[in-house]
Amino acid sequence: MSHRVGGQPPVPRDIAIGPRDLAARVDDALAVQAHAFGLTDEEIGVRRHIVLRHFATPGARALGATTATGRLVGFVYGLPNQRSYWWSTVVAPYLRAGGHEGWLDDSFVITELHVHPSHQKLGIGRALITTITDGVVEPRSILSAIDAETPARGLYRDLGYCDLARPVHFPSARSPYVVMGARLPLRRG
Repeated sequence: MSHRVGGQPPVPRDIAIGPRDLAARVDDALAVQAHAFGLTDEEIGVRRHIVLRHFATPGARALGATTATGRLVGFVYGLPNQRSYWWSTVVAPYLRAGGHEGWLDDSFVITELHVHPSHQKLGIGRALITTITDGVVEPRSILSAIDAETPARGLYRDLGYCDLARPVHFPSARSPYVVMGARLPLRRG
């Protein structure tokens, strides 16, 4: 069985989507990300510090998807963008080159969105991103994703995100990325 979350397409009935203290569950969140994104132990260690710093940022919001037993199977977090943030300083020249630098202002950045592979393609990622962006005051949202035709890119396009800059190269990233943006509220399918 499945149920709807805030008017979204159904997600499995045993999955609860809602606010979570991901700082207290950072290792659970990073385990989901490691499985979904293929992170090494070294990358997990580096990201742990980054994630904890993000969670301490004013305006940061986090949602989790948990099973009936409390197992975290997906999460999303983000924050109102500031041009002084590291991510913004990296993507600004790429956005500027395409005439899209204004997207760095009045935007809510989806910093991370991951669903454990065993729970993908069940509507969980869609419910997480639409629920978190429905609760923000910013009129638009931006994010970066691997610049490849992945299910995540398909989801983002379906929600109304469009490519703003590509290819974007982050220091130490293995693959090029794309910066995408969407007006809020996100499109419902």
